[in-house]
Amino acid sequence: MISASQLTAEQVETIKGWAEAGEQMAGIQRRLGEEFGLSATYMDTRFLILDLGLELQDEGAGEEPPEPEPEVVADPAATGAVSVLLDEITKPGAVVSGRITFSDGERGLWWIDSTGRPGMDLDTAGYRPSEPDLMVFETELRRLLEQGGR
Repeated sequence: MISASQLTAEQVETIKGWAEAGEQMAGIQRRLGEEFGLSATYMDTRFLILDLGLELQDEGAGEEPPEPEPEVVADPAATGAVSVLLDEITKPGAVVSGRITFSDGERGLWWIDSTGRPGMDLDTAGYRPSEPDLMVFETELRRLLEQGGR
């Protein structure tokens, strides 16, 4: 994961210049790799843009979505800013598992064990997601599972 604190002042100014020139999210993601050698997911790029306080111009008009990450079966299923990913290789002891990013940027792992009990291991100890985020998680997880991970 890339954060603004890992970038030099020159890199930050360059990224701001890209945004001011009309570069969209996918373009910034691509240029981070090409020009800085930084591998960033679409979500990493989104958080970086938010960290830097940048406003992108009319996002989505005529641009192609980024390629999905190779370690997941499906594209991030996002509603609002909550994304739910399904692991390609299931966590040991689970029937199904994956990753979650909540609307405030908190991340973690989720799973359902062989008895049908859900579980989460969040990156921040003691973190509790909001009720709306949990509702979106449940909805997106159900949708992913019903579609067989697609």
